[in-house]
Amino acid sequence: MIRALAASLAILLAAPSFAVAATERLLILGDSLTEGYGVAREEAYPAKLGELLKSEGYGDVEVRSAGVSGATSASGLSRLKWALKSTEKPTALLLELGANDGLRGRKVEETRKDLLSIVELAKSKGLKVMLAGMQLPTNYTAEYRESFARMYSELAKSTGARLLPFLLEGVGGDLRLNLADGIHPNPEGHARVARMLLPHVVKFLKLAKKAPPK
Repeated sequence: MIRALAASLAILLAAPSFAVAATERLLILGDSLTEGYGVAREEAYPAKLGELLKSEGYGDVEVRSAGVSGATSASGLSRLKWALKSTEKPTALLLELGANDGLRGRKVEETRKDLLSIVELAKSKGLKVMLAGMQLPTNYTAEYRESFARMYSELAKSTGARLLPFLLEGVGGDLRLNLADGIHPNPEGHARVARMLLPHVVKFLKLAKKAPPK
């Protein structure tokens, strides 16, 4: 009997390990776009993205929204530090900041420095990082708009962060998909942002679908 138990234990110890993957906790650190200015919280793109991930079979991903209206990149580092104090700290970061810097005409180098500090802190803590690029309206000079947009791709290249070229792709500038201010998405606009984000996030987090429960 003892020999049989010992033999069984030896077989179990020799068997390959199939560890269960930890739940991904995606923190979206942003401004009013992430907060969902002018719409209900459940209508904003972070909540919609979470719903899509679940409906598509990626239910072990938790999407956390950390959007603050009016926030600039200068506030990002302290807010990330606060989020990292959680007992269940995020495993990945989608950084959506900089738009308000640009709208206020802040020097691109200053914004770049702030975003870099956020990315470096996240990576030093083992978080995967994706940068959400932004674009400015045409009432700014072409030189400033180009420098601002290029900042995101240059940061992604220098830090190894994944780049999402433009968060509002297909939504920005479309009056049908934005509130009366022409800047913030309406509920349909947020839903489109979430649908656009889905494949990028799946690839970014290297997610695999799980079979539905029987």
